[in-house]
Amino acid sequence: MVDKVRWHTRAGIAATALIGAAGLTACGSGGGGDDGALSMVVWGGDAEKETYQQRIDLIEAENPDIEIELQLIPSDQYAQKVQTMIAGGDGPDIMQVAENVNSYSSKSQLLPLGEHIDSSGLDMEQRFGPVADLYAYEGETYAIPDRSGAMVVFYNKDLFDAAGIEYPTAEWTQEDAHAAMEQLTVPGEQWGYGGAGWWAQWWSFAYQNGGQIIDDSGRPTANSPEVAEALQWANDLAHVDHVVPTPAEYADMGPDVGGDQAFAAQTVAMNTTGFWGIIGLAEADFDWGIAPMWQGEQQAVSGFGSGLAITRDSENPDKAFEAIELLTDVEAQQVLIDNALDVPANLEVQQSDAFLHPEWAPEDLNMGAFGESADFILRAPFIPEWNEMMAAFDDNLGTFWNEGGDAQTELDKVQTQLESIIE
Repeated sequence: MVDKVRWHTRAGIAATALIGAAGLTACGSGGGGDDGALSMVVWGGDAEKETYQQRIDLIEAENPDIEIELQLIPSDQYAQKVQTMIAGGDGPDIMQVAENVNSYSSKSQLLPLGEHIDSSGLDMEQRFGPVADLYAYEGETYAIPDRSGAMVVFYNKDLFDAAGIEYPTAEWTQEDAHAAMEQLTVPGEQWGYGGAGWWAQWWSFAYQNGGQIIDDSGRPTANSPEVAEALQWANDLAHVDHVVPTPAEYADMGPDVGGDQAFAAQTVAMNTTGFWGIIGLAEADFDWGIAPMWQGEQQAVSGFGSGLAITRDSENPDKAFEAIELLTDVEAQQVLIDNALDVPANLEVQQSDAFLHPEWAPEDLNMGAFGESADFILRAPFIPEWNEMMAAFDDNLGTFWNEGGDAQTELDKVQTQLESIIE
């Protein structure tokens, strides 16, 4: 899981609810509950628990033959605890997955869903559009999209208006964005942009530049000129151009302050983040908006979300797939937006008035920015070695982000490490 996904956690983005060991073993042997109910595990906190339970209640009320026992695991414990459950033959029927989906599928811990999709008549492209094949690997689909949504640009309308700058659009280029950052920066007081030190942010720039982290043949290309140029641009925003706070400057703002918090405090004028940023601005006393991400040589932006998979321990995979199909249909998906939890993966819900004009959002908020971004969400490499790949970036880029430096030199180190871990 990404550490910022409050849609997951991103890192994170939300409160967590601990469950005891007894809760983890309540699934029973082979995935079923003690009373034959399906077991389902997700990560998150109180908001996730309430929303998923409401969705389950909806489908149970209309389908008496389906019963689901929901188990919630804190985001930072999820991977370890689920692996322990599966290793002990005690995996859930249904589990939430995200970027590390193929850490499980490559070990045959998840069931391929192609036959279920075909027999059910589920039209993946019609229901989910660009993210329909997000959880496919080596010709097999291992999860059904559940939550979705691109990274978008949050901007402070008051600061833009005061500077006489037009609001961002999908037609903005990186040069347009950079010029706005410069105009919106007041040295030592206000910065134009919150920064791009998180992989989902700077990867967007790399793919806009025509780069790839893993190429189409499955080989790492993290040190290509296109990726290095994008990473250098992202880091220079803080250490050369001074339109983004450095990590030291963020530390001076207080503990755990990043782009999301600095934007809410009006310390930065633009920020790129996910849906969760909207909820963090519920009490904002300034005028703000959202827009699709700007573009480079091409349009590309990271997307966030999660899917629902069936583990190998499920004793009733047919019933589990039926439950997943219902959870990703219109009625259950609308609960995600009604509760302001996340962007539903279901396109019909994304295009509905309930999503475009939710009661809890500012009246003029451009929720259509998520749909507008859908066509250029980049296909991130959800390889089996996802966790090791993320560690390679973390191991080698820490000093670079903190102090500045040469992106090509650091990415050469990353590339060497990736070549040793990716088969």
